[in-house]
Amino acid sequence: MKKIHVTTKVNGDEVEFLCPPEETLLDALRDRLGFSGAKEGCGTGDCGACSVTLNGRLVCSCLVLGAEAEGAEISTVEGLAHGGELHPLQQSFIDNAALQCGICTPGILVAAKALLERNPDPSDSEIRYWLAGNLCRCTGYDKIIKAVKIAAAEMRGETA
Repeated sequence: MKKIHVTTKVNGDEVEFLCPPEETLLDALRDRLGFSGAKEGCGTGDCGACSVTLNGRLVCSCLVLGAEAEGAEISTVEGLAHGGELHPLQQSFIDNAALQCGICTPGILVAAKALLERNPDPSDSEIRYWLAGNLCRCTGYDKIIKAVKIAAAEMRGETA
């Protein structure tokens, strides 16, 4: 079976891998590159557990082929923390009990970060709309919305 050579950036670092033409970006990230944060919840793009950004666009990595990452910039949940410090979203999720089992959390964090990069002061309804593609069966969404609001305020330099 012929494999495709892919050179891409993941969380700012250039990486290379070989993948079969039919392999998803999710499988390439997890199995070839060791980025296990994104999870396969459904494999059909309905749950958001595999969310990453591809060239700044929020995508379900289970619906993107690994070969499509050629020359792209990908951000995963592993890229949120820097220098041993958690991203404000990660810390807010911990502080506000906005996570449970952890299957959906990485995708929600990536989606929330993508939202805050576009809109640093979202309303509750904007957060709900932006995170509508991320399903969680363990916790209520109210804690997630609160955690995003608090992190947004912190990132704007305000106290929540």
